[in-house]
Amino acid sequence: MRRMTVLAMSLALLAQGASPIEARSVWQLAPVGGYTWSGNGNQGDVYAGGRLGLRFHPNLGFQVTGGLSPVQEPTPGSGVIEFQHVVGDLVVTAVQGGWGDLYIMAGGGYSRTTPDQGQVLAAGTFDQGGGVNLRIAGGLGLNLEFRNVLMIPRTETMPTGDNRFVAAAGLTMGFGDQGRDTDGDGVADHKDKCLETPMGARVNATGCPTDADGDGVFDGIDTCSDTPKGAGVDARGCPGDRDADGVFDGIDTCSDTPKGATVDARGCPQDADADGVYDGLDQCPATAKGAGVDARGCPTDEDNDGVADGLDRCPSTRAGLRVDGDGCPIEVTETETQLLDTGMIRLEDVNFETGKADILPESYTALDAVGAVLVKWPELEIQIGGHTDSRGSDALNQQLSEARARSVLEYLTTKFSSLDARQFSSVGFGEAKPLVQNTNTLNMAKNRRVEFKVMNRDVLKREIGRRRLLEK
Repeated sequence: MRRMTVLAMSLALLAQGASPIEARSVWQLAPVGGYTWSGNGNQGDVYAGGRLGLRFHPNLGFQVTGGLSPVQEPTPGSGVIEFQHVVGDLVVTAVQGGWGDLYIMAGGGYSRTTPDQGQVLAAGTFDQGGGVNLRIAGGLGLNLEFRNVLMIPRTETMPTGDNRFVAAAGLTMGFGDQGRDTDGDGVADHKDKCLETPMGARVNATGCPTDADGDGVFDGIDTCSDTPKGAGVDARGCPGDRDADGVFDGIDTCSDTPKGATVDARGCPQDADADGVYDGLDQCPATAKGAGVDARGCPTDEDNDGVADGLDRCPSTRAGLRVDGDGCPIEVTETETQLLDTGMIRLEDVNFETGKADILPESYTALDAVGAVLVKWPELEIQIGGHTDSRGSDALNQQLSEARARSVLEYLTTKFSSLDARQFSSVGFGEAKPLVQNTNTLNMAKNRRVEFKVMNRDVLKREIGRRRLLEK
């Protein structure tokens, strides 16, 4: 008795941990037959009966069992004792599978023994046991069962009670159910086209899991049920964003976007000013097209003339010079205009050391402007002429003007290496060709000059015409 109770408790605990297989309430009717014997040593005999059961929960049910058996007493002359009983049991389904169910039961009822000779004995009973239902097809199955029936209370006639054992088998017939549901999705197996649906997934009428957002994670399991189509997701159904640009992986066609960059709907970084630095990272987002920029996206200006590198057509302008919109010194523009209009460039602000041909540094700017123009017109033949005022002797002024013209030529061809020295010549005119009378200091300054004269004016005219045609 004690061993059977311990067994029943153990199987009950097993049932609590078993995975339920959802099934609607089902009735079972089973005629049974088997063998019964008494714990008091009476000889056993055949047993016949029946059972009606109701499963009201996937793991719980109730059944009523009744049966009888003639038991031959071992004492000579005692005759045959007929054993009869009716019990109601709570049934716990401990294990469920496609093959069937393993169950335990316990309950109580009424029993009596009727001997051929002697007094009828009737008593309440406590019974416990277990069995297995082997599934054959649909609601049809084979049941194998063992139970222990203890007749209580004790009486003077039956001082120790009567402990009987019943082993029986029967054909079970289930009815009134909507069918077994192996995967617990609420759709009976005979209608379920997807018998291995994961626990928790929502299904359609045919028992197949649904996936409303098409991310590969079933509804009911998907914790991010509105994932955009095409986005990659984790096991929970939530989309990832490796580059943290706000566009989900799988949709993001530029998956390595630098952090902080502004992206379009495809996840690709934008660059509104086309400077090579992405919007969101670009600290100077309105950079002019073509300008060179630093890592921050801000324009660089190597010569600090106010015109960005890349747009500056004169990128090495000397510090302090005024420049035009192209970054070229205004002196260069004015000098080139003078050359095109007159065929000559006249500089009155080229200063030398007194009585010498050494060029003073403040004259470099003006000479550089001339050099920048002549580099643009390499076909021209240029005569560099030196002029003085009337102070000093004619011979000294002639010699000084020649030396100063040579000094200017040497400066230009050294500073501007692309100039071809063969295209240049130098000559000194002394004081022979004054612009104005040497009557005062201002006039003398005008007469001390350097002139750059085009010797092949026809080439200049031809080049001017060609360039104008190209511009059109």
